[in-house]
Amino acid sequence: MRFIVFLLFLGACGAQPAPEFFAATRADVSRGGRQYTVFHTQNRVEVIRLGYARRGDHQAIRATMIALIPEVTGCRLIETSLQGDSGEMRGSIRC
Repeated sequence: MRFIVFLLFLGACGAQPAPEFFAATRADVSRGGRQYTVFHTQNRVEVIRLGYARRGDHQAIRATMIALIPEVTGCRLIETSLQGDSGEMRGSIRC
């Protein structure tokens, strides 16, 4: 029984969107050997980095996450709206 509970718990792991993105479009993307999940609606976007990041990698990861937004959504990021870090960030987009 414990093993089944453990498997169910593992199945729940992974990128889960913030509540405002529950009905959003999801895209799983790989860049530079890292995995990212992008959730987007008509005017909002959330990017989640999956996996471990070493100290010193965060600035490049953040730049990659920002670059993924127009590529995946086809929309322009409103940079002043961007919040978050190299693990998860959210912002507004204009299409």
